[in-house]
Amino acid sequence: MPSTSKMPDNPTIQLRRTVRFSVALADARRADDTARHNSFAGWPSMFGIGAYYEIEVVCRGEPDASTGYLLNISQIDQAVRISCLPVIEQAVRHRPHAHPGSVLASLLPPLQQALGTHVDSILWRLTPYYSVAMTSSDADRVSISQHFEFSASHRLHVDSLSERRNIEIFGKCNNPNSHGHNYRLQPVVSVALNSVQGQPGLTLSQIERIVDQTVIKRFDHKHLNLDTAEFAQLNPSVENITRVCYTLLAGPIAAVGGRLERVTVWETEKTSCTFPA
Repeated sequence: MPSTSKMPDNPTIQLRRTVRFSVALADARRADDTARHNSFAGWPSMFGIGAYYEIEVVCRGEPDASTGYLLNISQIDQAVRISCLPVIEQAVRHRPHAHPGSVLASLLPPLQQALGTHVDSILWRLTPYYSVAMTSSDADRVSISQHFEFSASHRLHVDSLSERRNIEIFGKCNNPNSHGHNYRLQPVVSVALNSVQGQPGLTLSQIERIVDQTVIKRFDHKHLNLDTAEFAQLNPSVENITRVCYTLLAGPIAAVGGRLERVTVWETEKTSCTFPA
């Protein structure tokens, strides 16, 4: 029987492309270094001691009816390498103390000029865990994201349910002697760019200090049910842990000029929760 499902009324799609590259700390590349042999791992490739980065461009629009393309990905690659790489190289070599958010702000306009109105957002991944991002719709703000880790034990149990029902719902996680996880926490903080200097008013080190003092020190190496006030009466599921982390962080982040966009908590590599969704 033929499918009766219909296409959504809005045919818009998002196309995501990551460009990987290395920046030499000094402008002293070999003559043969211009050859492109491994764009998967990053090109330009590492020469001596340098810095490795990723730029992720998200484009939005309606694909061409005949080709199925929104954009040829080679166009995105070329635009990033022509528009972004020289700016980042200059910042790494001559302005190493610049806030990455201010550098990112200078990358968006030339990308938009090269790729048109398709550019939805740009993300600069400075490490596997630290990134800055910006959207075309809100180019006066930059989102700063960093990952953290804490270890904690917990027992999933609801006192109002019977012992049998608790075991049915939570299984091994209802073990009376509890169990533990190495949780990973990722807050995303939106910061306004200073209208005069183009610098975000909040640094990564400030965010790290707030998260460390507010969440990590509170929950790390603790039994969540027994050692914390937040989960004395609240079942410490990953869903509840995520909401509690967001609630704890939102006020202190706002107090120093940031806006907490969302928090993601990984309970395992296969299980994570984001709030707000």
